[in-house]
Amino acid sequence: MKRFTCDEVVELVTVYMEGELDGPTGYRFEEHLGGCEGCERYLGQFRTTVATLGDLRPDGPAGDTRERLLSAFRDWRRS
Repeated sequence: MKRFTCDEVVELVTVYMEGELDGPTGYRFEEHLGGCEGCERYLGQFRTTVATLGDLRPDGPAGDTRERLLSAFRDWRRS
């Protein structure tokens, strides 16, 4: 069975978090995470972001929160 690449994991992260990957795909996803510290860290950051955004007002982020989040993710790819 072909292993997932990091790009494939990134594309599937939201489907994984929603529990909607089928059995074999979920297994391959988790197998990749077990051997890739970067993707495991990305998933953790993604979970933190979703949890934080879930606590924001329904009409959008307050103050400069939106720009700070965009800036953080813009810079994340470069590090």
